[in-house]
Amino acid sequence: MALTGATGFIGQHLLRELPKRGYRLRVLLRRPSAVPMEAASAVVGDLARPQNMAAALADVDAVIHSAGVAHAMSGLPEDDYRVLNTEATIALARAAQRAGAKRFVFLSSIRAQSGPTADHVLSEDLPPQPTDAYGRSKLAAEQGLAELNLDWVALRLVLVYGAGVKGNMAELLRFARAPYPLPLGALTGRRSLLALDNLVAAIDTVLAAPGPLRRPLIAADAVPLSIPEMIAAMRRGLGRSAGLFPVPPTLLRTAARAAGRMEIYERLAGSLVADPAALIRLGWKPPVTTAQALAALARS
Repeated sequence: MALTGATGFIGQHLLRELPKRGYRLRVLLRRPSAVPMEAASAVVGDLARPQNMAAALADVDAVIHSAGVAHAMSGLPEDDYRVLNTEATIALARAAQRAGAKRFVFLSSIRAQSGPTADHVLSEDLPPQPTDAYGRSKLAAEQGLAELNLDWVALRLVLVYGAGVKGNMAELLRFARAPYPLPLGALTGRRSLLALDNLVAAIDTVLAAPGPLRRPLIAADAVPLSIPEMIAAMRRGLGRSAGLFPVPPTLLRTAARAAGRMEIYERLAGSLVADPAALIRLGWKPPVTTAQALAALARS
């Protein structure tokens, strides 16, 4: 099994956990010395030169492609997203096809389907409507895979969380760890999240599924939570009460605007719910609930 992106947040977890499920991993890196040798072999596999990957991909059964540019890298030109997220993915898939890989697992994003919030439940059957360069680059990669004679699956990941998480979830964790009550009890927007352990189980499911798949699949914990529910779960993990009190969202919005923090407010108040029913029908059984995983994250 070949794995890209093994030095990233998700890739490091896959590197530790997939061997526990019986997979032998071959890590593709420009600098193989960066990967712990106890978990995998490492070979030179430069995504900037996928045409030279014949040896790196020789005899692999499948490729798990987790490398790419994250949406958090704001300000990156659209062409860079296209080169690194779209063209590199398609070129790697072509190399995998030439090497005889049986399946190509692409870690895509829910942002290939939607903007940062949505007023309806997202499913793979709805027309994709990405709103930024990152989402467009992921969708274009999926569309490129569909043109190849290769069995592929694109896991459209919602926000992935676990020990070491950064970005929005790290900020929410900072709120939860604060030693004072928070005025967020009235927020009702719900968010789909994906625990790292549930992602590992999802990858295991699509690798084992009878083929061909050749489609995107949403990967999200089964039950979306509101921001108050997330903070309450984290604080339970710390042995504390929820410590939330309600302030009308209109007042929070006014305060956020006055403080120049509207972006944070929108992230807290907006909804993004994605339905993983298709992945569940394929046999995916998430091993942890969101509340359990958030409590564990707070303790980490």
